[in-house]
Amino acid sequence: MSELFPQCEIVPQPDSQFSFRIQGQERMRWHFGSHYSRPFFYPLTGPAGIPLTRIGHPGAPNHDHHRSVWFAHHQVLGINFWAEDTGAQITQKRWLSIDEADDEAILAVELEWRDGHDPQPLLRQELISAIRTNEKQELFLELQTTFYPTAESLEFQKTNFGFLAVRVAKSISSYFGAGKITNSRQQTGEKEIFGKPAEWMDYSGPVKPDLTEGITYFYHPQNPVAASEGPVSWHVREDGWMGASPCMHGPLETTRKNPLTFQFLLHAHSGEINHNAANRVYQQFSASLPYQLRKPDKKHTSATVSRKLPGK
Repeated sequence: MSELFPQCEIVPQPDSQFSFRIQGQERMRWHFGSHYSRPFFYPLTGPAGIPLTRIGHPGAPNHDHHRSVWFAHHQVLGINFWAEDTGAQITQKRWLSIDEADDEAILAVELEWRDGHDPQPLLRQELISAIRTNEKQELFLELQTTFYPTAESLEFQKTNFGFLAVRVAKSISSYFGAGKITNSRQQTGEKEIFGKPAEWMDYSGPVKPDLTEGITYFYHPQNPVAASEGPVSWHVREDGWMGASPCMHGPLETTRKNPLTFQFLLHAHSGEINHNAANRVYQQFSASLPYQLRKPDKKHTSATVSRKLPGK
């Protein structure tokens, strides 16, 4: 396809939204309206075009903060950026870059975390979101995020909740649907998996009576993990929730000199989880170089995102 009509696109929408499209079909949408406590992705669709995530808990009306795929943290200097109605808010200050091509579309945005009292944000979050697909029309969402404190340093305190959260569709959950939780160690079910270390986590189940799809959540091995020399521990529930918990066993500090950076990958796949295929994706993800945001130049009036070059 020509540069004018790339296969992978990001199309601005009314009401503070971006539509992520592949071959003209929307596969995901970014919502960043200031009336929300924090931005989120919804829906995230599988190969059949059916949403694999949902808004809210199927059986708990006090879980409105569960919005499909989102970033948050329960304890930041004692401030709750996880729940609703705490006064704390994560808002999008601006978009930084939109890069579109036949093989990938990338959106870079700048977010601010505010405690609800001080007009100055506690930290700035740079978020790079990239989508691509394969011959099966499966969706890959790669997320790279860096946290820059406004002070010299900032502590993300010990908690199970943070940073990247995923709420799967009702039919995929184990309790409300007919789904199955599996991790990279081939353990299954909440009792076997909760709090255990793993390289990746998967939630798969029916999206129609005769169709199974799922989401595999990969945590990059170079990501920080508090008080641990091995893989990250996971907070997973049979009601349809999963999240890597790098602060489960202790706090993490981000500083101006050494800001925390995380890389995540969500794979919306067809069929039940295939361990060999998931491990291959994990190895490819582990070996991939991170993205870098380049400032505007004479050729580009806005910033651009590309992979870092080896050795740079």
